[in-house]
Amino acid sequence: MSAGNLIRKYTAQSLTVIRNARQRQLPSEGAAKKLERLFDEKMLEKSGIGPEIDVIRNVSHLRQKREAARSSGKKVALVPTMGALHNGHLALVRAAARHAQEVYVSIYVNPTQFGVNEDLDSYPKTWHQDMIQLRQLNHFMEGKEQFIGKVTTIFNPTTNLMYPGLPPTSEIQGSGSFVNITPLANVLEGAARPVFFRGVATVVMKLLNLVQPDEVVFGQKDIQQVLVIKRMIEDFHINTRLFLSPTEREHDGLAMSSRNVYLGDRRRRIANVIYKAMQASEMAWTKGKRDRRELLGPACGVAESIQNTQRALPPSERAGFELDYMSLADPVTLEEIQCVDEERGAILSAAVIMQPVEEPQVGENLGLGRGLTPVRLIDNRIYGQHKVFPYGESRRSPEQSLDSMAARNPSIPSTVLHVLRET
Repeated sequence: MSAGNLIRKYTAQSLTVIRNARQRQLPSEGAAKKLERLFDEKMLEKSGIGPEIDVIRNVSHLRQKREAARSSGKKVALVPTMGALHNGHLALVRAAARHAQEVYVSIYVNPTQFGVNEDLDSYPKTWHQDMIQLRQLNHFMEGKEQFIGKVTTIFNPTTNLMYPGLPPTSEIQGSGSFVNITPLANVLEGAARPVFFRGVATVVMKLLNLVQPDEVVFGQKDIQQVLVIKRMIEDFHINTRLFLSPTEREHDGLAMSSRNVYLGDRRRRIANVIYKAMQASEMAWTKGKRDRRELLGPACGVAESIQNTQRALPPSERAGFELDYMSLADPVTLEEIQCVDEERGAILSAAVIMQPVEEPQVGENLGLGRGLTPVRLIDNRIYGQHKVFPYGESRRSPEQSLDSMAARNPSIPSTVLHVLRET
């Protein structure tokens, strides 16, 4: 049977039932796991991609493999994900493979970081595509001198394994064993999503305890998450080094995210609003502006202009959004600042909520969720990044970053790029 026929045989609806049964530990879990594993094996067999990656779903096997790596002197790097992999995730894997012989990728949709009314059930799940992408990436990295390792392990645990004591809760005052990193987790994204960083810190602590990696790699897009994990590693004396990898972007600057599949065509056209707003702030930064109003004013102005343009359109054409916050904060505490200290740096960050599509048209691509799901988009810039995150090996060089910025923004004057390269 061809891979195409195999996909049609196991419909998306059937796969969802199987995965939900496994994740939620329904009585049919054993059968569901066998069906899913059989599907994965058949897909990989038909794809012609070799089985060089172990898929591990229990602690004893994971620890056995980790100990074998330790005994042979191999460094292990962990890339935590919730699946639905895209090029941003693959960039994290490439960064990890530059520093470690064995890269472990965890794929687990963590329920405790979703609020009661958030999109846990509809979060995209693309297991077999994820597996194929990782194997293709291994093939790409093989033999290239900049990579010393490859993906050797996918850790895909069940919720019962990750939360063995009590069923996980998404309630603010819910019971359970949690890790709270405050006050970092209470501001910005934490203010809008009160349980999010509690769930993130808890699941990452569990993953670090289980894998005991030498390094863990996160992306800059989720900068507040990175700061929370960085603080947790420091406060709990965890013997793992954190690496920061630059944000991967679409051709128009939109930060790559698994949630972008919800956007559809209409909302996608203006989804790079934060990127455009931050470009305006970045231009002010290059001109020597350091005051809060001088850096946030241009960014907020761009966002407001785009918003007003959309509001002027008829409902059948417009894409509505709300700016949740535009922040200029201290890079350690995330407290809002009035002026950037050159020696300390700062983080410019923002979040917008793309509203549900109004008056959808016949044949319109509305994205996953039929345009009914609000989509939260975040992005950031780090001013003085070499001071904030001194993990230079995992970052693009300044020259690479400028070249990337110039390619995406041909309207930037060459004189500005020249000044930036000279500083």
